[in-house]
Parts: sequence; structure tokens; C-alpha cells
Amino acid sequence: MTEALGSLLIKGARLLDETTADVLVADGRIAEIGTTPGATGTADTTIDADGLVLLPGLVDLHTHLREPGREDAETVLTGSRAAAVGGFTAVLAMANTSPVTDTAEAAERVFDLGRAAGLVDVQPVGAVTKGLAGAELAELGLMARSRARVRVFSDDGRCVHDARVMRRALEYVKTFGGVISQHSQDPALAGPTACCHEGELSGRLGLPGWPGVAEEVIVARDVMLARHTGSRVHVAHVSTAGSVEMVRWAKAQGIDVTAEVTPHHLLLTTDLLATENGGYDPTYKVNPPLRPAEDVEALRDALADGTIDAVATDHAPHARHDKEHAFVDAAFGMLGLETALPLVATVMVETGRLDWAGVARVMSTNPARIAGLDSEHGRPLATGEPANLTLVDPAAVATVDRDDSVSLSRNNPWHGRTLTGAVRATLLRGVPTVLEGALQ
Repeated sequence: MTEALGSLLIKGARLLDETTADVLVADGRIAEIGTTPGATGTADTTIDADGLVLLPGLVDLHTHLREPGREDAETVLTGSRAAAVGGFTAVLAMANTSPVTDTAEAAERVFDLGRAAGLVDVQPVGAVTKGLAGAELAELGLMARSRARVRVFSDDGRCVHDARVMRRALEYVKTFGGVISQHSQDPALAGPTACCHEGELSGRLGLPGWPGVAEEVIVARDVMLARHTGSRVHVAHVSTAGSVEMVRWAKAQGIDVTAEVTPHHLLLTTDLLATENGGYDPTYKVNPPLRPAEDVEALRDALADGTIDAVATDHAPHARHDKEHAFVDAAFGMLGLETALPLVATVMVETGRLDWAGVARVMSTNPARIAGLDSEHGRPLATGEPANLTLVDPAAVATVDRDDSVSLSRNNPWHGRTLTGAVRATLLRGVPTVLEGALQ
């Protein structure tokens, strides 16, 4: 477990209000912020932050760390390394492990592995149903009362498609302030082999179609169930304009709904599957699938205007033997932790859709609040607050090389792409886990 050691001075950082300040960190907290040069004095360690933006540490609502069961693709330790390099100080680890995280003991095991790694706070997500089978509720209350204090529950990878089961789950988690994160995919409209946005392209390529309406009908149902129960529902990896409109409508009605979007759904389109470089490349097989440009544009607008609350990576590492198949047979998913911040900077900041305060909102403050981690993460940059912090170089330009990743897997869709913005330092409770872009 990371423990604060000595004092640290972040010198000349750009804050979210566009002022420049020195920030003194001691005993795991922000001890002083001084806008006058030299006001904060000296420290045991100094970081020159000239030209860098200081953010509250990033929080990822949606990661797959694969342990236990698939340690050949990722472990809690290697995933924590990738998260720290990406600027994250907390991540939520999805429940579709082997065995499934559907008991208090399983949740505590993941929690303890994260504490032992000591690079980010790893918060386990509990399964909604036993074995992700969609039939019988998992040990929601026991997981909530465990040492892991689980507050987010999801069968991600599968939809809780039975309306009665979803209703009961929403009613149950309401008693302790939990939230159900739904993988919105009606299995009657998009079955297990569906892998390409349904349209002219899927027909031309001969790939099973995954229509947008299969997501939208579940989103519509679940926001109505949330209204009926007075409980909280979170829509994972929103991918269509129709889902955006449903979330926007629900929020206007006062329904307690939140939503996330992935970096890849903010940038990549289904047309990539027809190109010379991307055609049938299983690296680009994700669930939900890449969508047309009009959906991507709607997602960007919704993130900018607050309809979508958060960016979540859906970091999904896979061993080579799971990805190197024909497109229809390959595993779903792509890497995301190390590239999320530069992708958001490239798509949203460089285009003027978000400023850096907006980035902090969608990648730190809102995710921490949704996850129930907001007593320690996503906090204001203010004296006395926990020193979970990220320093970003907004002017850095770099080309992604998948072989530079600290993840165990290499299913990186950004290989060869040039992105703007780079994480230079990450601090967990005042201790650098990353300096100059390198793990400590």
C-alpha cells in the first residue's frame, strides 16, 4: 500500500481556473497552494510543473483487470501500472472474472490485490446476478457490507435483460446507496454473435449486425425502472444518438440516471472496418460495436453539454490467442487506460468542446461521485484535500506504440496514431506513482 513520504512541491502548475500556483503536498494531502512565487517554501522533493495542468487524479468507472482467471491477459498489478501511467488514481474493476465477483469474499480478494499493488485504488464492481447468469441476484448486501464496500454492481459483458430481475436489483441497492451499471444489449435484438453495427456495411462484410435499437430499448426500460423504484441506474458505454436522447429526457424528468462514454466511441467509427488498414481487424471488435459518424458526433455533444457524465475506458485486455481469429470469432474489447487522457484531449480539448476543468469533471469529479469514491477522489484542488493528483502536458504530441504499453496485452487500437496531451506525473495520496511519464 502506498504511504505518504515527506513533502513534495509542485512548482508552477496551471490550475483549473487558469491561474498558476505552487502546490505543497505533505502527509498525503494538499498542505498549501500559493500563487506568489516561493510562497509555499521548500520541500523534500520538487516537481517542475511549468506548462503543465494540474488535475484531480483520474477515476475510471469501467476497467477489466482479468484477475482472477485470466492472468495471461492482465493482472490487478499490471492493470494498476497501466492505470497509473494513464493518470488514474482509482479504477473500478468489473466483475466478469473467473470466478465471477459475486460474493463478498471474491470482492475482498480483488480489493486486497489492489491494495497490495499500491499504485491506484482498485474498487471491485460486484456482479448483479450470480455467475452473470441473469437469473438470481448475487450477494449485493454482503458485498456492500464487506471490507471492499462495493457500491457499483454490473453484469458487464452481459445485459441484465430480465426486467423483473433488474427491478429487484434497483430496489435492493437503493437501501445502501448503490447503483446498477447496465450493459445495454437486448439479446433478442443483438445476440451473442452480433459484432458490427447493423447497416449496409455489416451486410456487405457479412458480419452479424448489432443494431442501435438493441441498446436503446434497454436504456429506455431501465430509466423507467429507475423512476419507478426511485433508485440509481448508470448506463455503461453509451454508443448511439438514440441512447443519448433517452438519457437527456430522463435527466429532464428528474430520474436518477448517469451515463458514460468510452474514448473509442468518441473517435472511431464503424467505417474503419471497411478500410484497407482496419478491415476485419479484430482489434476493432468491441461491445457495443463502433457506430457511424452521426452517433459519434452525438456522443461528443452529449459529453460536452453534460448529458453524458463521464468518460470510462472499458479497458479490455486480451491475450493474442483470443484476438487473433476471424472477426466474428475474436474476443470483444481493446486497451484504454494508458491512452484515455490524450484521446479526450485530442477529441474534446483541441476542438474546443471541453476545457481542462471540463476534463476534470468527466474524468475525475463525476466518476468519483458516481462510484461513491468522492470522499478521497475527484476532490477540489484546495488546501486540506487528499493529494490524489495528475499532471498533464497539454502541448505534448506523441505517436502511440503498442509495444511501449505496461499492460500485459497488446490489443491497442491506437497503435501508430498521433495524439495530443500526455500524463507527466500521477500522485496517490501524495506519493508519486509516475514521474516524467515513467512508473516509480
